[in-house]
Amino acid sequence: MPASTNLSSLALGAACLALAAGCAVGPDFKRPDVQVPTAFKENAGWKVAAPDDGVKRGPWWEVFNDPVLNELEGRVETSNQSILQAVANYEEARQIVRSDRTGYLPTVAATGSADRTRSPAATYAPGHALTSTLYTGELQASWEPDIWGKLRRTVEADVANAQASAADLALARLSTQATLAQDYIGLRTTDDKIRLLEVTVEAYKRTLKITQNKYAVGVAAKSDVITAQTQLDSTRAQLIAAGVQRAQYEHAMAVLVGNAPSEFSIARTPAIGLSIPEVPAQLASTLLERRPDIAAAERLAAAANAKIGIQTAAYFPSLSLSGTGGYEGSPLSQLFTAPFRFWTLGAQATDSLLDWGQRHDLVLSARAAYEATAANYRQTVLTALQQVEDNLAGLRLLKEEAEVEDAAVNEAAQAAQIALNEYNAGTVDFTTVATAQVTELTNRETALGIIQSQLTSSVALIQALGGGWKTDDLPRS
Repeated sequence: MPASTNLSSLALGAACLALAAGCAVGPDFKRPDVQVPTAFKENAGWKVAAPDDGVKRGPWWEVFNDPVLNELEGRVETSNQSILQAVANYEEARQIVRSDRTGYLPTVAATGSADRTRSPAATYAPGHALTSTLYTGELQASWEPDIWGKLRRTVEADVANAQASAADLALARLSTQATLAQDYIGLRTTDDKIRLLEVTVEAYKRTLKITQNKYAVGVAAKSDVITAQTQLDSTRAQLIAAGVQRAQYEHAMAVLVGNAPSEFSIARTPAIGLSIPEVPAQLASTLLERRPDIAAAERLAAAANAKIGIQTAAYFPSLSLSGTGGYEGSPLSQLFTAPFRFWTLGAQATDSLLDWGQRHDLVLSARAAYEATAANYRQTVLTALQQVEDNLAGLRLLKEEAEVEDAAVNEAAQAAQIALNEYNAGTVDFTTVATAQVTELTNRETALGIIQSQLTSSVALIQALGGGWKTDDLPRS
């Protein structure tokens, strides 16, 4: 048969196989079913976000209107090592996709050789040895058509894994940003606590002076002076402890922005300066498109589903096509001429006739792995719903608690002042004053703690709602 006929037949066969390759065995992926309520239980009284809301469209942390926080959050993206690790993990997954996609194309290799031989003289003519050189140039090509879709399922799994890595990157970014915001809130509320304790220390110094003066003129017991001194020293110790806590917040923030703690500091401000934002809630169903951890879990389920097809393809025979062409001869000057040309074409099919159930077991294993990822996806959705409900409830109840605590602070301050006045008048002992002052300080500290909880819960709610991220941000190609 002429070579041209062979080549035409091979090309026709390859075209038929390429058409047949439209079939990929195994199930196509469908998002696992999960029950999502139409609305959040704790959403009563909350404004639902709408496309035309006049809320900020920039980075989510700008709702706190703090320029220092804005500057720190901007440094996280390029300096935080956890985020950079997630970036590298995503790049690794992306390159795996690129590598496996090359399997769609044939592989081509080239070889060349030159062999020089010397034959014994007696073989040809006495006293004359014969030398010769054989030159070879060869191209080899092979291709395995993806008839059953094993390669396509592999690439499908790779793409899903890469998208999961991209979602993990978004999750790492959001988590780091939220942690930084919460640490910053902790630092600023600690600043307020330090200011409160500094004012209290000065007030207690004045109270101690009063008891010392009364003791000096014999109208107060020595125990009053000791109690006042103990109260002052205890508050000083609290002030030192607050300084330690502030330093720890500062060190934690340094690491988050990629700095050594010794190279990072934040100046104290006259007041906390952070306002509690109004966070518009969303419909519960939008969480499926807004949470990067849900997207990552869904993409891992898609990857596991594709691996069922990979294992199912092992039931079917594989076919590989190969061809070789080149020139072989001597001398070199005539190598690339028709008489020295050679070529070969071949096809090979392989199939396993008896594997003792191995392929069946691997398919069942892949299906079980998919069910595990589907269950993880459903659990991730349920956890996300819980987190939103927790923070909605927390913010609603913290607002009520703040109103009650503000009243308690005012009442405790009045009681402390009245007790001090009565002590100066000699109508009550100093224990009444000390108790009232401690009650006032405790209530003021509690009020600060509630403000911190409101601010951190606002961050947590924004984080639970996805921080403005959406699944459309996932890479598609």
